[in-house]
Amino acid sequence: MSNFVMNRRRFLGASAGLAAMPLFAPRLGFAADAANIRMVWWGSEERARRTTEAVKAFEAANAGMSVETESMGWDDYWTRLATQVAGGNAPDFMQMDYRYVSEYARRGAILPLDDYLGSVLKIEDFGKVNLDSCSVDGKLYGGNVGVNSFGTILDPQLWQDAGVEPPTYGTSWDEFTEKCKAYSAATKAKAKYATADASGSENLFEGWLRENGKALYTADGEIGYDADDAAKWFTYWADMRKAKACVPADIQGLYKNSIETSPLTLGYSASDFAFSNQFVGFQKLNQPTLEITAQPVTPDGKPAHYLKPSQMFSIYANSKVPEQTAMLINFLIADPAGALILGVERGVPASPAIRTALLPTLDAPSAKAVQFISDLSPYVGDLPPAPPQGAGEMNAVMIRISQEVAFEASSPEDAGKALVAEAQSVLKRG
Repeated sequence: MSNFVMNRRRFLGASAGLAAMPLFAPRLGFAADAANIRMVWWGSEERARRTTEAVKAFEAANAGMSVETESMGWDDYWTRLATQVAGGNAPDFMQMDYRYVSEYARRGAILPLDDYLGSVLKIEDFGKVNLDSCSVDGKLYGGNVGVNSFGTILDPQLWQDAGVEPPTYGTSWDEFTEKCKAYSAATKAKAKYATADASGSENLFEGWLRENGKALYTADGEIGYDADDAAKWFTYWADMRKAKACVPADIQGLYKNSIETSPLTLGYSASDFAFSNQFVGFQKLNQPTLEITAQPVTPDGKPAHYLKPSQMFSIYANSKVPEQTAMLINFLIADPAGALILGVERGVPASPAIRTALLPTLDAPSAKAVQFISDLSPYVGDLPPAPPQGAGEMNAVMIRISQEVAFEASSPEDAGKALVAEAQSVLKRG
């Protein structure tokens, strides 16, 4: 499961400082100077390995340029980035997420990239949809690293050994429940639970809402669900815990927003939920051969899935080396010399040319991630509007409230009311 946590108060403080800082305008039309570029991203060890290798290739191809890199986990990333923005010393190169791009763009923390299109950034072939997904108020704020979608990652051998057909494309929520109950009752494996407890997964909650004609947020930046909707979601997972169809609260509590701490990776469950670009990282850390499929569906419901930019690469608004940083972005997402090294660990490349060049080089896990995006087509709906300012804070709120229910410190009904109340408060402050 993928969740982000942002220290919003620090970021709000940063916005005041940014308002008083002069922004460096893009410097175009000259040969790039030698430069040291500071680069930061979040992710797994596999992502760090691939990114470091690609950066070394960039340095080898661009004499006089050096890249200082840093990576960390989800939670630490957003806290540290907010602190660095507030201090006026953020890295030149930021890995950005669709959930946060509007907030960072509208507070002036990242640089519009439109003036680089066609010159330093040669990404016109990405297409309008992929460019629009990285845009805010008509301006481009990030280079699309790849597309992905949320899904179910599972160990098929564990399900087979338990004598239960694993969930697949088109499996309903009721069918998923019955499969999980059957697995947990029959398995003799250490992984005695069918699935992780995804009650705190805002991404899966969003898919469930979409199937039922609701949304996390409306186009106007309002909450797209009510307390009854949230209560039904928490009730579903409370029933799963009572039936021992998902991991109990103490095991789910070990999860720290990383592939390494997923109940699947730790050996407690036969499945979990995550973005398709994370599949490569999951397979790297799990010895059994894994598979990825769609999340459960609501019969006759609307599509839960959508294709989103897995991440985007953005430039700090006050970077002193914006053009050189744009060169690095282009190298990683549009130049085969860099993009083929990154592969599909961050998502299926947006460039048709890169995808064509990449296909013959893919290992089995990477090929499965690409095939998943292809097979998902019947279950894909429209990309929702970018979340409003402050929405990033709701990931932590959702996890906290879900844990209160899991440890029986709150009822699903009270949790539903609390989630809506806190969401309204967060968005009002935003």
